[in-house]
Amino acid sequence: MHTGSSRSGAPGSGHRQVEAKVWDLLLHALDDLSEADFERFRDALAHADLRGCSPIPWGRLEKANRIQTKNLMLQRYGAEAALHAAITALEHIQLRNAAALLQEGRERGGNADSSRPHLPTGARTLLWMGVPVAGLGEVEDDRSGYKRAVRQAYGRLKDLNARVGDSASLSARYSRLVLVTGPCDERQREREIAAVGRGHAELMKERASAAVAVADLFKPDAEGWSPKEVVLLGAAGMGKTMTARKIMVDWACDRVFEEFDYVFYIHCREGNLLAGEASMAELLARCCPGGALPLDAVLQHSEKLLFVIDGFDELRFSVEQPWSELCAEPGERRPVDVVLASLFRRRLLRHSSLLITTRPAALQSLRRLLEHERCAEILGFSEADRRDYFQRFFGSAEQAAAAFRFVRGHELLFTMCLVPVVCWIVCTVLRQELGRTGGLAHGPRTTTGIYVLYLSALLRSLRGQQRQDVPAVLRRLCCLAASGVRRQRVLFEEKEVQGLALGRQEALPLLLNEHLFQKDISCVSSYSFIHLSFQEFFAALFYLLEDEAEAQEPPVGPSRDVKELLESYGSSGNYFILTVRFLFGLSNEDRRRELEQETGCRISARITQDLLQWLQESQKTALALLLEETALVRDLELCHCLYELQDERLVAAALRPFTGLHLHGLNLNRFDQVVLAFSLRRFPGLQALELGHCCFLWDEPEDDAEPQLCKRPHRCVGLRAAGPPKLRGLEASLRREAQEEEGTQTPIHLLCQALEASGCKLKTLRLDRCELSSACGAALGSVLGISPALTELSLAGNKDLRDEGVRLLCEGLRRGAAPLRELRLGGCSLTAAGLRAVAAVLAAAPGLAVLDLSDNAVGDGGVRELCAALGGSGSGLRKLELWQCGLTELSCESLAAVLPDTPSLAELHLGGNAVGDGGVRRLSQGLRDPRCRLRTLRLWQCGLTEPSCESLAAALPDTPSLAELHLGGNAVGDGGVRRLSQGLRDPRCRLRTLSLWQCGLSGACCEDVCSVLRAGCALESL
Repeated sequence: MHTGSSRSGAPGSGHRQVEAKVWDLLLHALDDLSEADFERFRDALAHADLRGCSPIPWGRLEKANRIQTKNLMLQRYGAEAALHAAITALEHIQLRNAAALLQEGRERGGNADSSRPHLPTGARTLLWMGVPVAGLGEVEDDRSGYKRAVRQAYGRLKDLNARVGDSASLSARYSRLVLVTGPCDERQREREIAAVGRGHAELMKERASAAVAVADLFKPDAEGWSPKEVVLLGAAGMGKTMTARKIMVDWACDRVFEEFDYVFYIHCREGNLLAGEASMAELLARCCPGGALPLDAVLQHSEKLLFVIDGFDELRFSVEQPWSELCAEPGERRPVDVVLASLFRRRLLRHSSLLITTRPAALQSLRRLLEHERCAEILGFSEADRRDYFQRFFGSAEQAAAAFRFVRGHELLFTMCLVPVVCWIVCTVLRQELGRTGGLAHGPRTTTGIYVLYLSALLRSLRGQQRQDVPAVLRRLCCLAASGVRRQRVLFEEKEVQGLALGRQEALPLLLNEHLFQKDISCVSSYSFIHLSFQEFFAALFYLLEDEAEAQEPPVGPSRDVKELLESYGSSGNYFILTVRFLFGLSNEDRRRELEQETGCRISARITQDLLQWLQESQKTALALLLEETALVRDLELCHCLYELQDERLVAAALRPFTGLHLHGLNLNRFDQVVLAFSLRRFPGLQALELGHCCFLWDEPEDDAEPQLCKRPHRCVGLRAAGPPKLRGLEASLRREAQEEEGTQTPIHLLCQALEASGCKLKTLRLDRCELSSACGAALGSVLGISPALTELSLAGNKDLRDEGVRLLCEGLRRGAAPLRELRLGGCSLTAAGLRAVAAVLAAAPGLAVLDLSDNAVGDGGVRELCAALGGSGSGLRKLELWQCGLTELSCESLAAVLPDTPSLAELHLGGNAVGDGGVRRLSQGLRDPRCRLRTLRLWQCGLTEPSCESLAAALPDTPSLAELHLGGNAVGDGGVRRLSQGLRDPRCRLRTLSLWQCGLSGACCEDVCSVLRAGCALESL
């Protein structure tokens, strides 16, 4: 029997080569399986008779992805036996064609590409039936030849930093991306700088249920409608081009879109440089791989054609020509922009299908061209997909695990790895770090740090004269980048590059990508940075590079005055966000030193003070000046810039003029929370923190491939939604308990840690409607318990805080010595049990002046607890809000008894409670006590009628302090006004405001009102 013990002995190089080939064969075989077939395959590995190979326990396979399944097979069986087990399992689930292909690759002993003949559909059917196929290589039609050319053209990829001969299998490297469908307008989707992960954590969490597979993009919806146009939307670096190329390969391998006879790939970046006139057939001949196709015949059947248009946002010409100027025939020769416009607007090849990739900024203009499109957005990698990417990238399971653990432990890096291009950068950098002494002990923390390390890794491969050319190349490269950023261009023609004397530099291909495009009868070169974010990195570096030779031979380019760039920042539509962040990051002394060492250039710090001054001035908005609140930070982007700076002294200096930070309505992902916490730790004069309506996004760890018993309950995620309801409830309970015991598991733990580290000298903290949980109450109680200055705390609208959260919060407040004067807990789902804890704070905080407990079902029992604390504490409470608290007449009795003992109480809000006439009668007894000093009483929508007015009228002369009475929404009627007028006419009554909206009044009450006014009463507002 084949088991893991058969792999004895020290593996030599030959053994490693065999394992590498088996790795490739197995991975390609598993990638070819649909999700349903892959699940059946794993089930066969666990339960079927594998003819000599022992089954793998289902507990290890249940959550395993393709990479993990491959690793489990190699670990259990060894290389040769793993192939045997895979072939047997495929045959067991009736996938004999896949088994035959894998067996053929095994017998050839080659790699996955040589083992996959990519047989035509008919030949694969013969293999399925067990009939030998002779002379297969001689029987090939135009379509199968084209598919083979597509596989060869798109089946391998070069990394952005690949040198000559470096390439990788697309199928082996590609990890699945989360695609979702749904409405997407410009306001919601425009995220040009989302490549660092901002906003996508929320989308992944909220919209994962709407995920769609690539193979389903053209399938009918629930109403039977099948789209002919699909838009694939994604921010820069989100994997649009990789997905488009994978679609081409998968179609050529008969995995997707088998309904199309031909799929053609057109990259808009290449289309920009195609000049002159051409027909659609000629245009495809330029773009398509392989030999000549009978395109005239192919284009006659447009309903069987799919065009993959990659990078619509990169088109530099308009495609909105008048309808009369468009062409309708495939053979008609017209300018390239007219041909593409005719295809987009469906005058040419009207029955064909389009799949168009674009960045969000071009979505609206694209929509004007299309008729009835389906839109799908690439959200990026899920956590499982990120883990899968690491495993595919490193190959070595040990290195992949080490790198992933490092990134998983650093929230910023892990968040950034949501974006495929950033994930690739991080993996590239970490692979270099793993090869150095110390490994990952001192890895990068900021976006700037990652890019600096990546640039260093590229430059270290240079030797001799190439190395000596680096300073000159870098200065000119940065000039090119800055010029492109200011003009919002990402593609540079050859003459622009040559104009900066960059074309002569042998080191150039490491830093710029060269593209060859056909133009008439020749080819032209075009250049771009490997990604827009790299262009912005070099553009920022442009403002900091110094060299003695620069004065003698300055490159022609934009002004080096950083103030001009910063002045354009506000009107740029956020186009310069990442450039400005990099400016701050490159002003860090350690980053400058690293760059100087690697590049041989001098990096200046001359703009640092300009940056700090601009940062402070940027918060003086028109609104801030109008409200005279110029000492407040109102933009999270300021915190992002300071985070990149990573200089304790300079960050503190930048924040010194400010006394508060106010943000509103933001979804704060992990990256945002790290950035915010960084600034709060170093905010010397922070007195007020307001984050109203901000949501602290917090994702649970994904399921592991091999669930094990956990030491900490909150890590037991294997019981999640897939388990029975009782187990799910148990798991949720255990997680809540763990969260309460371990504050680091709450969504606001980074915020609390930062406040604690700063000494928490806050005077005002407002976290209204931030979706805080009970565990958050414990975390806040812990940090606020050490606050010596807190006077105002507002947590209103956090419905999940509940009694337990408030209890834990109040425990912390009671332990501290903060001079708390205002506490707002409205809408926190409190009951009488929760008010017991609040009452304890009230008793221990005689300076508390404002207490808001509105919109909580505290009931009469809760008010009783509260009044007991008020009556015996000598409280200085001035305002008590209890509207919509489920109170009845009994609560009014409790409040009436405590009014004389709380002379400081000036405002009482009881609106929205069914206290009725009996409640007002009892409350009036307390109002008439000479010690009562109440000034405002709100009783709107309390179920009152005429008798309540009689009780109040009797109390008004004996309560000269009462200035406002609100009775709106009660059916007191004209009789009630008549009763009230008796008390209002009394000279001792000092009421100034009386509110009677929607009280069922008629003209009959006017005489009573007039009599009050004639009596010369104090009433000013009615």
